[in-house]
Amino acid sequence: MGARDPLYPQSDNLNDWFPQRDTSDVLTVNGLRLGVVVGGSLSKGLDVKLDRETVIEDLAVGRYVVVRGLNKRFFCMITDITLDTTNPAIRSDPPDLTDQFLREIYSGTAAFGTLHVTPMLTIDLEAGEPRPVKTIPSHFMPVEIATTDDVNDVFGREDATHFNVGAPLELEETQINLDLKRLVERSVGVFGKSGTGKSFLTRILLAGIIQNDVAVNLIFDMHNDYGWAARDERGSEAKGLKQLFSSKVAIFTLDEDATRRRNAKYDHVVTIGYDDIEPEDLAMLKTTMDLSDPMIDAAYELQKVWKRDWITHLIDASSDDLDMLKEMIAASPASVQALQRRLRRFERFDFLKPHALDDSVRKIIEFIEQRKSVVLEFGRYGNALEAYILVANYLTRRIHAMYVQAVERALGDENMEPPQLLITIEEAHKFLDPLIARQTIFGTIARELRKYNVTLLVVDQRPSGIDDEVMSQVGTRVTALLDNDRDIAAVLMGISGSAGLREVLARLDTSQQAIIMGHAVPMPVVVKTRTYDTEFYRSLGSAPAGDGGSQRSKPDRESRRIR
Repeated sequence: MGARDPLYPQSDNLNDWFPQRDTSDVLTVNGLRLGVVVGGSLSKGLDVKLDRETVIEDLAVGRYVVVRGLNKRFFCMITDITLDTTNPAIRSDPPDLTDQFLREIYSGTAAFGTLHVTPMLTIDLEAGEPRPVKTIPSHFMPVEIATTDDVNDVFGREDATHFNVGAPLELEETQINLDLKRLVERSVGVFGKSGTGKSFLTRILLAGIIQNDVAVNLIFDMHNDYGWAARDERGSEAKGLKQLFSSKVAIFTLDEDATRRRNAKYDHVVTIGYDDIEPEDLAMLKTTMDLSDPMIDAAYELQKVWKRDWITHLIDASSDDLDMLKEMIAASPASVQALQRRLRRFERFDFLKPHALDDSVRKIIEFIEQRKSVVLEFGRYGNALEAYILVANYLTRRIHAMYVQAVERALGDENMEPPQLLITIEEAHKFLDPLIARQTIFGTIARELRKYNVTLLVVDQRPSGIDDEVMSQVGTRVTALLDNDRDIAAVLMGISGSAGLREVLARLDTSQQAIIMGHAVPMPVVVKTRTYDTEFYRSLGSAPAGDGGSQRSKPDRESRRIR
């Protein structure tokens, strides 16, 4: 063998000929730097070529990155990850990367990884305030993983009006804080397929609202998930809102026996009189109870004849009684008989009586005036959809009417206005179906925004079943995993950059992950939601378990009468 050239290593080891690059001064995914901007546009997002040291497997859609421009920081979300090459022939004849020499030649040069990132906000290096994106960074600007300080600059820090709901992906040492005042200013939606933890996510939001006293809540608790206690997917019992905030929450129940069996402490038993139910209260049940327009028309005519007791008379009416009606009303006998058969289903519900034992609407208003949130538990009636819809519609129509009167009497004097009220309903598409949303009280509330200090918190696994106009008025959308294309399209309707977010939404974990978009956050954000456990209770200053008596507490603020 001839003499070696002094310019080359005196070794037969390939590691000496092609030494590993010293990366001690290069920040990778576990630090900061990922790569550089190589292309893109404002409308379609930016393309980022990854540095050869960046491990592509450590990246995921939904994570946040920051592009360090000359004068701005661009806060961006990863929306896609791809593998690319400079030579298409590599795809058909890939190299043998077990050969370390070839690995050094190809990796990061001929074959490399790229990210597609969507700019969400910009922060001027001098001003420091997050602003909407109106430009893009130059070529070859460095791209880094967002740090805790970057996240805090965008989402602020927890205070009296900002509430921690979780942490961004891969940044568990920081937190995402919702602006609670902006959250309740417009209606809120919590969406996700069955089993993704919508109820626990909703309970976290409600806990923040109650703790910070930004709104009073009326919660129609279909499956007894919010009041006293609930069980998670593992069968463990979790505290309800009454145990967390004994002096700020009251439990009303339709099923006193079921509430007692669960050892839940309640404040009031709700009864509704047949003589208080109006034909308008049945309009929401057209689909659920298969009520036709002629049947609804017959209800109005029967009310004129039999006055307030029209339902009791109709349920008890014999065939002879119905025959006598032929001369008194214009409705066809067939429609009257069909309506009778359907209303007789109400006899299964013990909370419905000929005359109510007391005025439950007035009772709820009294607690709201004291700034106490009310959880209405349905007990065994939660599985009867017609009972849930009837009660929610009946109470909401009357409470909303009182709120309208109170706000109009205040004539713009904020000190006289009733407190902000947030009404929570489950199976929201049953109340906000396109066929009925424009005629129902819930559709009215959603379209009014905050005009009369009443907004909605809708919980649903089928957002595509909600009327488009109502959906457009949902200010903040908190969405867990959805796998139906129509549901994903409904949630993303009207959201800037929805094309990139679609991929992020479809790839959320099945539990404890959600994407938050809209009014309460400065930009869409994917969070690992807080765990609803002892640590969470402690952060709220919760009393020990069992301390949730039903005695009334004095209101924190001066009561405002809603009369």
